[in-house]
Amino acid sequence: MTVITQRLTVEEYLHYDDGTDTLYELVNGELCAMALGTGRHGEIADFINTQLRGEISRVGREWVSKQMAIGVQSPRGDRWDTVRIPDVVVIAKEQWRNLQNREAVIRLDEAPPLLVVEVISESTKRVDYRAKRAEYSVLNIPEYWIVDSFEGKITIFTLAEGWYDEAVFTESDRLISPTFTELNLTVNQIFQGEI
Repeated sequence: MTVITQRLTVEEYLHYDDGTDTLYELVNGELCAMALGTGRHGEIADFINTQLRGEISRVGREWVSKQMAIGVQSPRGDRWDTVRIPDVVVIAKEQWRNLQNREAVIRLDEAPPLLVVEVISESTKRVDYRAKRAEYSVLNIPEYWIVDSFEGKITIFTLAEGWYDEAVFTESDRLISPTFTELNLTVNQIFQGEI
């Protein structure tokens, strides 16, 4: 849902306050209210975030995993700005420290996230599979997950020569993540929220 007709720059977006608690993405210069996902959507995102945090700790990486806390500035085909807010973002701990005293938006001139996860909602399915896939590949995000409980699958996109190769996982398939090479997690575990 677009809420204003005047297009905003990223700077205007970062300082925008309509006096509500509404969370907005900036898409092609327009504020788009992010609908509150279902409880299942939130539970899946929380479970993934918890598992990734545990894996980061277990393997001793200097990374953080954050849920709905980091925006990613994204290039578009025209001159208007876009900022996406993925469900889960994994970045270097030092990069997270650098975001502590400003809006937590990774800019185009900064290192991209190591991994982003989008949990599908009915209203975002097309955007997650098409627009964000294109945007995230241009940003050189090495790994992008689409978690689609409606179709019972998780697609992991891996960047190769500027394009995403995709691997689709279902049911008892163990996820194969180039970022989390030792991750021992199946699709069913994610959708059921248990290990």
